[in-house]
Amino acid sequence: MKIRSTAVLALAIGAFLFSQIVFAQGRGASGGGRGRGQQQDNLESPEVHADRTVTFRLRAPQASVVTLTGDWLATPAASTGGTVPMTKDATGIWSVTTPPLEATVHLYFFTMDGLAIADPINPRIKLRVRTSASLVEVPGDPIPVWQMRDIPHGSVDWNTQHSTVYNDTHEFLVYLPPGYHTGKTKYPVLYLVHGAGDTALGWTTAGNANLILDSLIAEKKAVPMIVVMPFNGSNAPAPAGGGLGNAAGVGGGGRGAGAAGGSGGRGGGVANSQFEDYMLKELIPFVDSNYRVAPGRQNRAMAGLSAGGAATYNIAFKHTELFSSLGLFSAAGTGGSFEARYPQLAADPKGTNAKLPVIWIGCGTEDPLDQGAKALDAELTKLKINHIYKDRDGGHVWPVWRWALSEFTPLLFRKG
Repeated sequence: MKIRSTAVLALAIGAFLFSQIVFAQGRGASGGGRGRGQQQDNLESPEVHADRTVTFRLRAPQASVVTLTGDWLATPAASTGGTVPMTKDATGIWSVTTPPLEATVHLYFFTMDGLAIADPINPRIKLRVRTSASLVEVPGDPIPVWQMRDIPHGSVDWNTQHSTVYNDTHEFLVYLPPGYHTGKTKYPVLYLVHGAGDTALGWTTAGNANLILDSLIAEKKAVPMIVVMPFNGSNAPAPAGGGLGNAAGVGGGGRGAGAAGGSGGRGGGVANSQFEDYMLKELIPFVDSNYRVAPGRQNRAMAGLSAGGAATYNIAFKHTELFSSLGLFSAAGTGGSFEARYPQLAADPKGTNAKLPVIWIGCGTEDPLDQGAKALDAELTKLKINHIYKDRDGGHVWPVWRWALSEFTPLLFRKG
């Protein structure tokens, strides 16, 4: 089944689901909403100010302690976001105002007496496998590539298919560039994978991947391409007696991400991961059969963040007969020796450079995984395998991954 939509649909669905939560806040706080005589609650959160500071508010008069966690507060010790206390006023409203923030979309959530919750009056939700968070956009001038612009826009398909590999119903999103529905052109494809604990919606609702591609294509900085965003995990019931595992950890397993483990290089003798089998046996054949895809490995690339970066490392390097370029964004699972993992690629740097013209590695400087990224950079340099390594301020957070995607995609599918 295929549903044509945009990221706005995904946001609307997320907002509807969250509206069912019993935290009565903001608009319609008394439970009646407009048209039933109740007084309108005008509490505003988040409130973005002209100087790029942001005020967050939560109405919780009976709460004893409330904190705010935000990705802009990331440190090496708290790479996904630090925490600050909020102050309660006489009416029971808790609030805090940030310093000026980077012009991008930030992720945050509240913790109220030990319970982590999304902002109850902000409809912009970041769904995750376990707990959800909220998003706030701080606009920039000039308008950054991940912000909505008055330019031609592509569309996003929301697909579902039965997966024999996972024995479940799997969903994935497909970005189609402007002009796809009115022409006959065949397009190259980027397979873009989310991280642990996320959903198939992550790269659109939080990553703004569709807006980034729209902007780069409009500026002629990127080749028009299809972007496939699969669900990296399983919807099948968890085994009886199974605990929480490490689903919340960076690059962890759990039901939200099953790709970090995996496959040794050719000759490594390690069995395929489920996600590798799903990609090769089900997802790629479906995309090739149902979309106008340009043929050949030279028209196929793969990239991912965190556990999705691990999946890329495990799959794209192993299957150079399928992929010609790869991007590792804050990638987990790249520890150990590249030469030991992929001896054939390491032994023939000239051939590897011809097969893989784009190997892009990026990470945030506050992310502990940057150590692995730097180590891989050093080893590839020693092996004389061409690649790009970049870092920037930030932790294991979406502002880094939007930047990474905007740096990586202009390099893809260039002729000559």
